[in-house]
Parts: sequence; structure tokens; C-alpha cells
Amino acid sequence: MATCIGMVARVGGAALTVLKPVGRQFSSRRAGVFIPHRFSHGARSSLYEHVREGYSDKPELDMTAVCEETDKVIVNVENRKGDLRGDDVRKIVCVWKELQTVRTEISELERLKSHISDTVKALVTTNDKKALTNLPEYTQSLQRGREIRNRLNQLYHKESELDEEHYSQALRLPNTTHPDVPVGDESQARVVELVGQKPVFDFKPRGHVQLGEELGLIRQRHLSHVSGHRSYYLRGAGARLQNALQNFALDTLQRRGFIPMVVPDMLRGAVFEGCGMQPNAYQSQVYSLDPARFPDLSLAGTGEVGVAGYFMDHAVNWKDMPVRTVCSSSCYRAETDTGRETWGLYRVHHFNKVEMFGVTADETGEESSQLLEEFVSLQKEMFSALELHYRVLDMPTQELGPPAHRKYDIEAWMPGRNSYGEISSGSNCTDYQSRRLNILYEREDGSLQYAHTVNATACAIPRTIIAILETHQTKEGTVRVPRALQPYLGLEVIEKPKYTPLKYIGPNQHSRPPRPAPKTR
Repeated sequence: MATCIGMVARVGGAALTVLKPVGRQFSSRRAGVFIPHRFSHGARSSLYEHVREGYSDKPELDMTAVCEETDKVIVNVENRKGDLRGDDVRKIVCVWKELQTVRTEISELERLKSHISDTVKALVTTNDKKALTNLPEYTQSLQRGREIRNRLNQLYHKESELDEEHYSQALRLPNTTHPDVPVGDESQARVVELVGQKPVFDFKPRGHVQLGEELGLIRQRHLSHVSGHRSYYLRGAGARLQNALQNFALDTLQRRGFIPMVVPDMLRGAVFEGCGMQPNAYQSQVYSLDPARFPDLSLAGTGEVGVAGYFMDHAVNWKDMPVRTVCSSSCYRAETDTGRETWGLYRVHHFNKVEMFGVTADETGEESSQLLEEFVSLQKEMFSALELHYRVLDMPTQELGPPAHRKYDIEAWMPGRNSYGEISSGSNCTDYQSRRLNILYEREDGSLQYAHTVNATACAIPRTIIAILETHQTKEGTVRVPRALQPYLGLEVIEKPKYTPLKYIGPNQHSRPPRPAPKTR
């Protein structure tokens, strides 16, 4: 790599080798004012701009595999969601090969240019100025040098154009797919395991919104003028339940050696793209801040982005691998498909989530698969401790998303909805994110290798609250607290609070109470 190794910092038990920012990744032969480019698929690439500005190395995509197994890559692309098709893959290969041809010619001409320069210097050293003008070798070398410089200037421009065209498309390629992943849409998801039993009630189970309102836990009504649609308040035992779930998940994982982290909620577009998300795409789920005031900053929809950004442009010491990290963060999602789950906590614009993130070596090719299985096992342990009935799904190709090599979802039974609902997922991203974000590990001999990354939800708070309220409700309208949560919540049963609920006195109601009379002085 062109990046030089800097100091070593040990944070939270894991040694991180700091990779100093390189100079311009695009050398002076192509220097000039960079204008943000909008690629042919309609979205600006923050990652490419990030590299152009010299903050990181270029993503080192595995183009050898793409070129040698083009048909296999095309099948993989067409099995996934997205607008990338087989013809796009063929174009990516053609552009890459043309780029390599141009670079080969540049390299040969630069060597020849250097040789001619040495020849001219030797002639200048051994001859006076008058004699030089009469030396055919000197005049021919000068002429040949001018021709090479002119040709190189043409090639440098061509290389820059091809490089940008290559990355505009190649960065959109999805990860490879595990051979056991089902092909198709979500209906093809394979049930790996059913855990626990569906709760049986001798009454009609209530939904979580009804339970939450009656117990003073949740408020969603009369909020459109306060915080917009798909927002909510948790109060009293509802707020305590969120804190209890966060602490329960964090404690469980820290006992297993996970390093806790607090991560930024706002991150640069390059980090999102490196994780496989498109903050600048049409109808993106990512909230972006006002670019006039806060250029290139967006709100993270998952703690995965923040943790990945921590490891970006760094190398982990191989002795510390796998690195297991856990963070609790606020997540923000636009949820532009407003026709789905418009009421309740299932699909909201903001929520808290505890996230697992792992960085593994890639020596046997199995390390990241094993870590994913470990993460899923921990998810099952926590959801079983919460006394939920759930199923583990091996998700099909169209549900993977670009970075995932394989993904498991866990869906809990939600009696009020009379259906299963996703409460967590876990993905093995192999080297997809590490190649884009330059996440590496340092072997014992000092050599650097691309790491693999794995992420999984430990606890998505609102959806877990749904499952707990609806699963553990009683005929009396209270909610039994799972034994594992009782020390954190300080309650065995969630009951209606003693204080009186707030009374709405705003406009747009049939019987509005009179406004306060003016004070008399």
C-alpha cells in the first residue's frame, strides 16, 4: 500500500495501527480543481470524492475475481435487488481492462522517459553547449522526450476519466453470496430454527399501542405538530424499559469480552458508502443535514456505520483478533415507504439500538462465518432470556443488501399483530466494507491484510418492547416483566401509573375546554 505506518495506539485492549493520511491519491500529473461528479446512476459518490481529496487510499476492489469469473458475478448481481444488471458488469470489466491497458502504457512510457532523461543529462555533462546542438543523439532524445510527454499528458487524462468511470460502477457491485443462501425474494427465506412456544391467552391479546397507552408507557397521538409522523415518546416504565433493555444487552455482551463504544450519530458520506449504503441516492433511508451549513454529514441509521468509521484507515494487531465491539446509539431512518406500519413502534424515524460489530482475520476464510454464528448464538441467548418465541431465518439473495455475504434475521412472535416481526439481523460482510474503508490487520511479520467485518443487532429497542408487551401481557391489562429484566427495571409487573394521564387541550377536537380567562389585576 502507498500508506505509511504511523504510531500504534492501544484503545480498549485492541491495538490499532494508525494509517497516516496519504498525500494526493491522484498524483500531480492529474492535479486540478475537483468538481463533485454525479455518476450515471444518479447519485454522487462521497467515497470517491473522499479519495480524490486525499483522505484515504482508493478502495482496492477484487477486480481479478470479477474479470476471471464474470459469468458468476453476473448471476450474483441478477439474483440481488437493485438496478445493476449483467450488461453493467460486462461494462465494468471492459472499462477495467481498458484502464489497465492505459496504465501499462503509462508505466512503459514513464520508464522510457526516465531513460531518455538520464541520457540527456549524461550528454550535457560530457559536452559543452555548442557541441550539444550538433549531436544527433541529443536532438533526437529531446524530440523523443517531447513526444513522450505529449503522449503521457493524453494518457493521464484518459486514465483519470477511466478511473472515475470504473469506480462509478464498480463500487455498486454487491458482495459475493454464500452458496447456501436461498435465491429469491423474502418469501424464500429459510427457517433455520424455531425457539420457544407461542403464548396462549384466554382473552383477545391487545396490541402494544393499546397496552402502552393504557399503562402510560407510549405516546404517539397528537405529535404531528411536535415531532412529525412516526415519532413517539416513552414515559415512566416505558422509558425505564428502554434503559433496562440497553443495560441488559450491554452487560451480557461485556461479560463475553465485547469492548463498549460510544459512536458519533453524524458521519461523512464516505463512511456510509463504504458500509454499502447510499446517502445521496433517490429515496434514501438516510437523513442528510442541510448541505449549505453542514456539507457531507448524515445521521446514522445504525451503530454499525459509526463503529466501521472508527476502524476506517486503521489496522488491528492480529493478536487482538477477532475484535468484538458493542455500542448503544440513537438511529435515524427516513422510512420513505410511508404506506407501511404507519402506527406504532414497529417502523419509526428514530430509535435506540444496541449493535454488535466484529473485525476478524482472513487466514482460513472461515473466521467471519464463525463470528457470525457466534453473534447469532448471543442474540438467541438474549431473546430466550426475555422469554420470547422467535424464529431464525436464513435470508434470501434479494434481502441481503450490497455488503452482506450472508444474513440471518430473527423474527419474534408479536401476538397483538398476530404475526412474526423482525427484531434483529446479523450479517457477514467478509471484505466488502474493509476494502472500501481500508480496514486491515497487521500480521506478525508486519504485512497488512484486509480484514473481514461482521455486524448484528443485539437489541433494537422499540421492536423488542413490542414483543415484550404483547407476549407478556395479562388479562388485567398489566405486563409481566421477564425475570432477566427485573433487576434492571426494578419491577416484576408493569402496572398503570398512579398519576393522571395528560389531557389534550389543543384544537381539532369535538369538545374543547375553554381557554383560561385573562388574569384580573
